[in-house]
Amino acid sequence: MADIRIEHVTKRFGDFVAVNDVTLTVEDQEFVVLLGPSGCGKTTLLRAIAGLGMADQGRIMIGGRDVTYLPPRDRNISMVFQSYAIFPHMRVYDNIAFGLKMHGADKAEIDRRVRQSAELLHIEELLDRFPSNLSGGQRQRVAVARAIAMQSQVLLMDEPLSNLDALLRLEMRAELKRLLREIGVTTVYVTHDQIEALSMGDRIAVMRDGTIQQIDRPTIVYDRPKNRFVGGFIGNPPMNFIQGQVQRVDGRITVSIGDLKLQLDDAMQSRLRSFDGKRVLVGIRAENMEVSAEPAPDGLRVRVLVVEPLGSQNLLTVRIGEDRIKVATHPSFQVKPDQDVWLRFPADKIRWFDQESGQALYP
Repeated sequence: MADIRIEHVTKRFGDFVAVNDVTLTVEDQEFVVLLGPSGCGKTTLLRAIAGLGMADQGRIMIGGRDVTYLPPRDRNISMVFQSYAIFPHMRVYDNIAFGLKMHGADKAEIDRRVRQSAELLHIEELLDRFPSNLSGGQRQRVAVARAIAMQSQVLLMDEPLSNLDALLRLEMRAELKRLLREIGVTTVYVTHDQIEALSMGDRIAVMRDGTIQQIDRPTIVYDRPKNRFVGGFIGNPPMNFIQGQVQRVDGRITVSIGDLKLQLDDAMQSRLRSFDGKRVLVGIRAENMEVSAEPAPDGLRVRVLVVEPLGSQNLLTVRIGEDRIKVATHPSFQVKPDQDVWLRFPADKIRWFDQESGQALYP
């Protein structure tokens, strides 16, 4: 296997900069997810790694070898696309074997790898079928098996599950994670689906406007977003952002949300001292607020606008000043629209952001 090193890669289409000076390292056998909204540059970056779209600037190394200007066939990679791209006139066996035949593998080796890949994807009984006789999930497994059979150094996957229905995607996520851990191949996976990214990747690289905003383990990206964009993109619902007023009271810094004053620990006292008299954004996730139907002296009184029962939880929409935020509660918590509730903000769950730049204000 091999690592991937992307050094200051830029890709333009006319005056449009699709990938802007990106540097990224994917370690040997690591699973890195490129996550972001449509048009953020994630697929363009993946195609640059594959050699399907040459970088205008920068360098790409795979396994210590400079592949920046090599064609795809010389990069020792396999790729799985959003469209299954399997041949309708070939049986499943021949679809999986196609790449091996093009590389001149002998018949015995082809048969061994095809059957081994089919077994890993649990499609051994489908080898004699034509694609027209397969479900969407089975076709996707064939496409993955074809890539696995090549035993390439690197596996590149471009939204491979996006054409599947919700239940099948759930099943395939678990299967792919198991498979990739088992074969230990270096993998770069592109998706706009944050659930796929959080549940599958060793690390997530969140992209926006051709740049990587944050790259880290899924738990870190979710819990400690580097900026407002990341916090607002990751999570369902996304992180709430509430206007807070910074004030110095008796020599200590406090942040006011409406009538509620949030107390800060010593580290944040120091961090927010320069914001005295200014506004900051208080970031907190829906599940991290404590909610009560009874008046709480240390809570903020808010009016419920909408109640959404979601089975495992209820999702409340409430208004705080000009901000509308989401609050997750246990399904047994009974509340109705136009009813008042009281919110508490645990200090260890609050994330602070500069209102102007959107950057996180961690100690």
